Amino acid sequence: MKGSQLTLYAANQSHRVKHMGIVEWLLDEAKRAGIVGATVVEISEGVDAKGKYHAARFFEIVDQPVAVTLIADDPKIDALLEKLHEGGMRLFYTRAPIEYDTLGSHGG
Repeated sequence: MKGSQLTLYAANQSHRVKHMGIVEWLLDEAKRAGIVGATVVEISEGVDAKGKYHAARFFEIVDQPVAVTLIADDPKIDALLEKLHEGGMRLFYTRAPIEYDTLGSHGG
């Protein structure tokens, strides 16, 4: 199958949208767009678009950057990006064309 890989970067896990943490909100919007899988990676350090340094520290774990990666067909990715744009949260993202499929049997 062909589609896109979308990675959304949040500089700070403590950001909230519609009473949800940023990761929970992103995953909820992805599900609403029909995207069923995601990978969430907590990043130890990062620099945001404004040049501000963010890092996971023992007492400030909420400042830890995070990346959410999704893979789906282009109409689903387009729908998600439209909803995220309407949500008003400023996010950096990358999008790349990708070929994807599943290997192995459907059994366990």
